[in-house]
Amino acid sequence: MAKQTFTVGQVLTASQLTSLQATALGGGAASAKTASYTLVAADAGTTISMTSTSATTITVNTGLFAAGDTVFIQNLGSGNCTVTAGTATVSTAGSAILPTNDAGILYFVSTGVAIFYDFIQTGAVSPLTTKGDLYGFSTLDARIPIGTNNQVLTADSAEALGLKWATPSGGGKVLQVVYASHATNVNTSTNTFIDTGLTATITPTSATSTILVMVQQGGLRKDDNTGISLRLLRGATVILSTATSYGFTNATEINNVGASGIDYRDSPATTSATTYKTQFRSSDNSFQAGVQANNDPSSMVLMEIGA
Repeated sequence: MAKQTFTVGQVLTASQLTSLQATALGGGAASAKTASYTLVAADAGTTISMTSTSATTITVNTGLFAAGDTVFIQNLGSGNCTVTAGTATVSTAGSAILPTNDAGILYFVSTGVAIFYDFIQTGAVSPLTTKGDLYGFSTLDARIPIGTNNQVLTADSAEALGLKWATPSGGGKVLQVVYASHATNVNTSTNTFIDTGLTATITPTSATSTILVMVQQGGLRKDDNTGISLRLLRGATVILSTATSYGFTNATEINNVGASGIDYRDSPATTSATTYKTQFRSSDNSFQAGVQANNDPSSMVLMEIGA
C-alpha cells in the first residue's frame, strides 16, 4: 500500500489495515517494472520490483518525498538495475548497482536527499572461479583470470578491468644461473684441440635470451716451451675463435700452475637443453688442464639473461 494521508476520525477498513501491516513489515505486493523507471510520489512506502533482462535504472527526483519516506527496490531481472540520482541527491556506502536478486532501501532524509542502503552489496557473490583468479573492477566487481607461469600483473588502460597478465618485457633480467666444476686433469702434448672435461648445460626459458658464459680454466705447464690455446664450444660448434690464445702462452717456467678466464655472451636462440664446454691444445711438448692455483677445480657459470 502506498503512503496514505488520514483525517481525524477516519475509520480504516480491514483491507486497508492489512495492506498497511504488510507495508510496515516490508511485505505486500510489489509494483513490477520491466523497463527503466522514474519514481513518483505514490511509490513512497512501496516495493519496486525490476524484472528486465537488460540493464535498467530507477531515477530519483526531488520534491516528491518527505523526510522519513522509504522505497524498497529489488531486482529480479537478469540485467543490472542502477539507482540513479535525477534531480535528487542519492548517497550510498555500498553500491547503487543491483545485480540479479540484490535489493535495497531508498531512505529520504529530506525532500531532495536520499540514502540508498544496498542489502547484499555488489560482489557478495564471488566472480572468481579458478585457482589464482583476482578481483578486478570496471563498473562492477569482476574476475581477472590467472595468467601463465612467470607472467606479471601489468596495468593496461585498454583492458576492461585496467589490468592484465603479461610476460615481462624489460631486458637484462637474470632468469637462471647454472654452475659446474671439474677437477680431473687432462694431458696433451699435441697441437690438436681436445676436451678439458669442463662442461655445463642450461635450458633457456626463452629463445630470445642470451647466455653469459664465464669460465675459469686451470692448467699446469710441464715444459718451458709450451704454448697453450683455449676455446669455447656450444655443443659441437666453436663459438670462440680458435685463432685466439688464452693464458699460458709461451711459458717460461716449468710446472707452473695458473688459470685462464673466458667471458662470452652467446645467443643460442633455442629453448632446448644447451651444453657448453672448453677445449685446449698444446703448441708443443706437454700441458695439463683441469688444475687451478691452490688445487681449486676449473669452473663454468652459465647465466641466462632476458632479452
